[in-house]
Amino acid sequence: MKILITGGAGFVGSYLARSFRRSDRGRRVVAFDNLRRRGSESNLPIFRAEGIEFVHGDVRMAADLEDVPGDFDLVVDASAEPSVLAGLSDSPRYVLETNLHGTINCLELARKRGSAFLLLSTSRVYSIPALKAIRLDESDTRLVLAEDQSVPGVTAAGVAEDFPVDGPRSFYGASKLASEMVAQEYAAAFGVKAIIDRCGVIAGPGQFGKVDQGVFMLWVMNHYFKKPLRYTGFGGQGKQVRDLLHPADLFDLVCRQLASTSDHSGEVFNVGGGPDVSVSLRELTGICSELLGEMPIGSDPETSWVDVPLYVSDCAKARKAFGWRPARGVRTIVTDIIEWVRANESALRSLSPGA
Repeated sequence: MKILITGGAGFVGSYLARSFRRSDRGRRVVAFDNLRRRGSESNLPIFRAEGIEFVHGDVRMAADLEDVPGDFDLVVDASAEPSVLAGLSDSPRYVLETNLHGTINCLELARKRGSAFLLLSTSRVYSIPALKAIRLDESDTRLVLAEDQSVPGVTAAGVAEDFPVDGPRSFYGASKLASEMVAQEYAAAFGVKAIIDRCGVIAGPGQFGKVDQGVFMLWVMNHYFKKPLRYTGFGGQGKQVRDLLHPADLFDLVCRQLASTSDHSGEVFNVGGGPDVSVSLRELTGICSELLGEMPIGSDPETSWVDVPLYVSDCAKARKAFGWRPARGVRTIVTDIIEWVRANESALRSLSPGA
């Protein structure tokens, strides 16, 4: 099998590239990336050692993709400007062109070369006002779903695929939703075997966290390096909740999806840790304090309009279609991150900013 991964030097793309290669040493794996995101260049020596081909290019430029030689059985679109704050303080051109125009270029490549197509989308396609309208209760350490809900698509397990997407959702979310729609059109019009995974928070070793993207990784790193942290938004209590997904669990799902792309072409699947692998920042602080020692946490009650108090993926559709469920819990994700930070301490120290 021959696989092209755009955004292949990023956190998720590089993990998938290594996993595909290690699972079959005879498999051709090509990582395509513009190396814009900090830390992505550190994957290049690993690619050489693993026998992964690297192509430097930009998904916004169709010619860059067309210059990649050979045919591919699968194109994985893992390229994105993933920050929910992207474009809010300046022109949104880069996030829109990368996420939407880039996906169109990837789909054109898949169409011309007869490849299956996997789009790694995001839970950020869901409407922010609708997410904020979910009824919540409050425990000592987190916000929890209330039993009585009025917003469609909210289940006891979290947010399902039929949750509203109408309304503002950030430039990041809007560009990914548009990409999903275009992928479905390519599936219908040209027979491209396309599957769309709406990923929640993916967290694990190899990520370079920031406040606006990768905050759970940042939380662990700053505990490790004893750098400042603060609870931001929703009263500054740290009770906002997300579910986490280890990239190894994502790879497991992708492998299962590859076996049945024809049966599920054009379909959308929520992909995340679900209720069993969900955590609040306050609870994450407790785990980090236990493993790395306590440190003071500041507080900023002001909430950004793009932030939401709770997001947990209902993955029942993926579980039914592929027999998949995440195998790694929050503590495993945290310990894997700590081991990776410890192994790369000197290189990572300068990349761990204050929150």
